[in-house]
Amino acid sequence: MTYGLTIEPVLLIGAVLIFVGLGAANVPNENGDKQPSGTAAANALLESLPEAKRTQAQLSFDSSERTNWNYVPTKRAGVALAELDANQKTLIDPLLRSALSPSGFNAAKQIVQHESILAEIEGNPRRDPELYYTAVFGEPGPRAPWAWRFEGHHLSVNVTHVDDQMQVVAPLFMGSNPARVPHGPKAGLRLLAAEEDLARDLIRMLPKERRTRAMLANDAFPDIVTRNDPKVRSLGIEGLAAGDMSQPEQAQLRKLLHVYSDRMTESAAREQLERIERAGFDKLHFGWAGSLEPGKPHYYRVHGPTVLIEYDNTQNNANHIHSVWRDLERDFGGDLLRAHYEAHRADGHGHEH
Repeated sequence: MTYGLTIEPVLLIGAVLIFVGLGAANVPNENGDKQPSGTAAANALLESLPEAKRTQAQLSFDSSERTNWNYVPTKRAGVALAELDANQKTLIDPLLRSALSPSGFNAAKQIVQHESILAEIEGNPRRDPELYYTAVFGEPGPRAPWAWRFEGHHLSVNVTHVDDQMQVVAPLFMGSNPARVPHGPKAGLRLLAAEEDLARDLIRMLPKERRTRAMLANDAFPDIVTRNDPKVRSLGIEGLAAGDMSQPEQAQLRKLLHVYSDRMTESAAREQLERIERAGFDKLHFGWAGSLEPGKPHYYRVHGPTVLIEYDNTQNNANHIHSVWRDLERDFGGDLLRAHYEAHRADGHGHEH
């Protein structure tokens, strides 16, 4: 089965403008990828804004809003796409591309467009692809840590830059309602098909004894358990350990892991996967709750020393997906920031914001 994303026709002109882009130079970014530089992209966006909007879009790195992420429709910190002119909207494209892989970027693009489908299904004009917000925290540059976020309903891309060399793309949330479009020109479209199918294939391929160990509950949880926690709450590692899986089962788990890590740039994903291996791939645990049948409420997680993936599909008659990648050590910078500040204190320089 192939899970390549098909780029659908954009339903609204505004959604086209969001992702047209200006063709920013593909220069090596902070991680050496031939991707647009996050620093250059953020500065280009900020410089394009009049003073009032720039003040709205740029907050202190110490702002509590930096970790106040969400995935439900709500007003957010930053500047909404609806408040940007056509040229300013194109500057969002290279910013997103600086942190997301081509497939991750396309998924983000489709999630934004999906609001138009949801608006039609619900007859709700408040489902609006213009209500996605960009916020920059701190001063984009090589000296002090800084961050940015692009966020709206079912999408939260949180990126932290530390010491000009490290880029953390976490938390990274993607959702889809409807998970499968029921009717209309895009009937059958599934934005997050691989996230659902590969995990179901894994739980089904487990023999009875191992499947029993992987089951967290008979009924699926009503949402991802950690919701929008700024820091992942204490969550016991449950389920079936990768170390207790057969080689084919481990290979299936790796495929599932890559679906999530491959949303990021190649270098960001590589760094995440290397840390998972160093901590011990065999220590990853896979857990499932709910039905094994398509179209029925279900939930799963992949949980290890450094990472937590959560996925839930229970709402709207199990046609509404939430999925998230959490870095248990480096969400919003985490341990990297602590190390940065300690190094600067040791040098007698303090730290800058």
